[in-house]
Order: sequence, then structure tokens, then C-alpha cells
Amino acid sequence: MASQNVLTITDANFEDEVLKSTVPVLLDFWAPWCGPCRLIGPIIDEMADERVGKAKVGKINVDENQQLAARFRVSSIPILLFLQNGEVKDQVLGAGTSKASLLAKLDALS
Repeated sequence: MASQNVLTITDANFEDEVLKSTVPVLLDFWAPWCGPCRLIGPIIDEMADERVGKAKVGKINVDENQQLAARFRVSSIPILLFLQNGEVKDQVLGAGTSKASLLAKLDALS
């Protein structure tokens, strides 16, 4: 079951939720038809629950938000972007990274 702490990021709310965020942001670019995206989804949900108030975790459906996918030059999914003050500081491509490693990348921005 998806976490209520995961934000659905769209072209419409991107500026307010991501660019104006005072805490680090993890963005998960995904699509419903993407198998690896579904594998990493539960880990993203857990991270959102564990970092409430310390970071924002958002998911961007690349099919529904093609402008954002183009803006970040997303050519393969899943891709996780770690942002601080609206700037990409780190990224992970694919679903083969451990939760501990992902949390370490997110926590490094705090």
C-alpha cells in the first residue's frame, strides 16, 4: 500500500513542492508499466514514512508529466533524483540500490 507521505509531483505543483522546499527532496520518476519501478516503490514509501519533516519524497509519473521528464532529461526509469534548494545533487538509475544507500544519499543533504 502506498504511503500517504509520498507526494504526487506534477507539472502544476513542482515549483511549490520541490523548488521552494526548505528540506531535501527525493524524486522518483516512474510509470505504472515499469516493472523495476514497482519493485522500488515500497522502498520509496518506507523512506517517505521514515523522513517525515526531514525530507520530502515525491513520485513523478513520466507518462502524465512529460514536461518534468524532459526538464530532467529522463530517458530511463526508474531514476531517483536527490535535490537540495531546487538543484539536483545526486541521482540513482535503476532499482538495484539498497534502501540504506538511498537513505544515506538523502540524509547527506540534510
